Amino acid sequence: MSKTLVQPIGQKRLTNVAVVRLKKHGNRFEIACYKNKVLSWRSGVEKDVDEVLQSHTVYSNVSKGVLAKSKDLIRAFGTDDQTKICLEILDKGELQVAGKERESQFSSQFRDIATIVMQKTINPETQRPYTISMIERLMHEIHFALDPNSSSKKQALEVIRELQKHYPIKRAPMRLRIHVPEQSSPSVLDKLKEWNASIVSREESGSQHSIICEIEPSLFRDCDALIRNLQGRVEILAVNVHVEGDTFVDQFDDHEDDSSSLRKDSTGPVLQLSEKMQKQTISSESAISRGEEKLNKPAKSGSSEGEVKLNKCTTCNAFVGDSKEYREHFKSDWHKHNLRRKTRQLPPLTAEECMDDLELRDSKTDLKEYSF
Repeated sequence: MSKTLVQPIGQKRLTNVAVVRLKKHGNRFEIACYKNKVLSWRSGVEKDVDEVLQSHTVYSNVSKGVLAKSKDLIRAFGTDDQTKICLEILDKGELQVAGKERESQFSSQFRDIATIVMQKTINPETQRPYTISMIERLMHEIHFALDPNSSSKKQALEVIRELQKHYPIKRAPMRLRIHVPEQSSPSVLDKLKEWNASIVSREESGSQHSIICEIEPSLFRDCDALIRNLQGRVEILAVNVHVEGDTFVDQFDDHEDDSSSLRKDSTGPVLQLSEKMQKQTISSESAISRGEEKLNKPAKSGSSEGEVKLNKCTTCNAFVGDSKEYREHFKSDWHKHNLRRKTRQLPPLTAEECMDDLELRDSKTDLKEYSF
C-alpha cells in the first residue's frame, strides 16, 4: 500500500512578524504586522494599512494562531468588525520587540536626548556647550529613566530642568531681531533690561527701530506677545547661541584639554563640576607628569626624548608609560573593564573608579549566592 503525502490546505504562514498587543476588559488581543512598518504608520509616513497589517484578523495569540472570539471582541470594542479593531489596536497597542532590539532603541534614543541637551545648553562661564560624553555621564548620575513612548525633545527639556538643580548648566540663549515703532523702542529696551537680555546691536531706519538681542528661551513667548501688542514683529536668528567655533562636538573635543586647563584657575561651582566630570583628564595629566619624571631621571639633557616614549591607551584615555608598562596595561583589569564598557558605548573609567565598580559587581555576585 503506497503512502500518500497529506499537506494542509488553506494554511497561511506568517513570517517576519511584528506583534502589536492590546489588553482590554481582561482579554489580550493581538494583530500581526510587518516589521518596521508600525512605527512608520504611527508617525504618519505610511498611509496604506495593507502595507502594515499582514492580515485583517484579530488574534488572542499570534504565535499559536489562536483567533479572538467574537463575543470577546463585541464586549471589548463594541463591534466585531476586524478592520476597525485592527486599526484601534494598531494605534493604541504595545509593539512587542526582542530584547536586543529594545536595547538598541533605548541606546539610540538616549543618545538622541543627550545630543538635544548638548545643543540647547551651555557652560555658564565659558558660554560653550558641554560634550555629549559629559551630558551622558550627568544623565546617569541623576538616574534618568528613559521613556520610549515619549518624544526625545520633551524628555531632553525635562533632563535640562533636572540638571539645573544639581550642576552649573543653563539654556543657550536665543538670538532675536525685534522690529518696533520708534515710540515703542524705549519701553522695549526697558523690558529687555528687566529680562537680563543682552543687546547685540541697534539700528534705526525711519520710524522703525531694529534691535538684535539674546534672551532666555523661556521668555520668548512673553517677548513675542509684548512685541505683537506694540504692533511690531520678531524674527528668530538663532535658536541656540554658542561661542563661535565650539558649536560642534568634534571641535569642542579637540579643545577640551585646553579649556580644562583654563578652568583650573577659575573658582565657583563650575570648577567643582569640571573637577568631578574630568577626573579622567586630571588623572591622565598626572600620569603624564609621573611618566616625564621617571623617563627624565636618566636623561640629563632635555625632556623631549622622554616625552616621545610615552604611550597613550585610547580605550582608557590615559597615558601609561614606556613600552613595557604599556604591554602590562593591556593585561590589567582596568583595561579589560574599560574594553567591556567601550563595547556598550559607555565612557571609560579611571583606575580608582574601575576598582570601585569591580568591588560593587563582586558584592552583587556574592549576594546572589545566598538564598533568603
